[in-house]
Amino acid sequence: MSLNFSKDKICVVIGASHAGVNFAFSLRKEGWEGRIILFDKDPVLPYHRPPLSKAYLTSADAIDKNLLKSAEAYDKSGIELSLGVTINTIDRVAKHVVLSDGRLQTYDTLVLATGARPIIPPIKGLREASNVFTLRTANDVERIRKAMSTSVHKKVVIIGGGYIGLETAASLKKLGASVTVLEREERILARVTAPEMSDFFEKLHASNGVEVLTNKNVVSIAKQANFNQVMCADTTSYEADIIIVGVGVHVNVALAEQVGLDIANGIKVNEAAKAATDIYAIGDCTSHYNPHYDRFIRLESVQNAVDQAKIAAAAICDKKPVYNSIPWFWSDQYDIKLQMVGLSTGYTKALLRKEEGTQIKFSIWYFKNDELLAVDAVNNAKAYVLGTKFIKNKTKIDQLKLVDPFSEFKPAALMIK
Repeated sequence: MSLNFSKDKICVVIGASHAGVNFAFSLRKEGWEGRIILFDKDPVLPYHRPPLSKAYLTSADAIDKNLLKSAEAYDKSGIELSLGVTINTIDRVAKHVVLSDGRLQTYDTLVLATGARPIIPPIKGLREASNVFTLRTANDVERIRKAMSTSVHKKVVIIGGGYIGLETAASLKKLGASVTVLEREERILARVTAPEMSDFFEKLHASNGVEVLTNKNVVSIAKQANFNQVMCADTTSYEADIIIVGVGVHVNVALAEQVGLDIANGIKVNEAAKAATDIYAIGDCTSHYNPHYDRFIRLESVQNAVDQAKIAAAAICDKKPVYNSIPWFWSDQYDIKLQMVGLSTGYTKALLRKEEGTQIKFSIWYFKNDELLAVDAVNNAKAYVLGTKFIKNKTKIDQLKLVDPFSEFKPAALMIK
């Protein structure tokens, strides 16, 4: 029997979000009989994060309606939760972690699921302004809800036109706010999608009463008596009694750097999520090699967190897994569901396929020459499913038939024989 199934072994996990929690339960399922200890600085039971900017923000529910697992589930699986705790240092030689209160916890296997934290841009006056929030944790949402309930004018400025900023804009509009989105690039979602998709979402928000402005580089914020004045480099300014900052994240790699792990846009891991001897890393904080796209990538997605968690658990229990997933993502805004599969980086053409009918329903297909890289599907689960199959199989597609709304939308009709 492998030593990894010994009851004397201890696995310490730093970070209890999707990656850490799914790893702990997967490890137990794989047959690990030793202790599993989950540490996280968030004091509440681990919860789903994607709904924070969407359904959770617009509801009055407490976070216990949004938990990843119940408290009883951890007890039943013998998983020890240590919440509201920060890990200060790791000693690779002695194989222990040092907690913020000075206590030591030994380990046989260490798993880093440290995630990422919001970027706070160096905007003059930002830290002195009132009612400024990021949106990353349940506590952030609670604070935004409270500010909305006490705000007289409910004038919100969102700095950043990425998916988090746009999802938050849609949610706050639903709550009755007057919302302005300021994006410093020439278009929203500029780094992640085609101009056609940027244009669609800009018009979608405009039709719902949200002002989306591009080429707006926020340079300073002046705190007034009852509001903030948000000023841009082009001399325009916008009043706000609530400001949401959504300009990206910093990867939490301080602990990994401290112990000399390889860092390159995240903690570098192999195909089994291993970073070093007896140390694994999973989720948003990692950079892994993707065989399909033939490069190292870092993903901020639930899919990646869950898949890597399962891979690491299997590897620790002496199996030989290889992580080779096609990334997928989603975003909900108003009555629109966007499903994305693949990575469009490096595309040479983006083809639009519109579906007949009254409902908004279309997809954008990203190609590098003849190779399909990614698909963005709006209210179109079929396009998402087909795209996933085509990308995985490196299927050659008849691009003329693809963009013809009257052609059959089936593999046999679209594949080049």
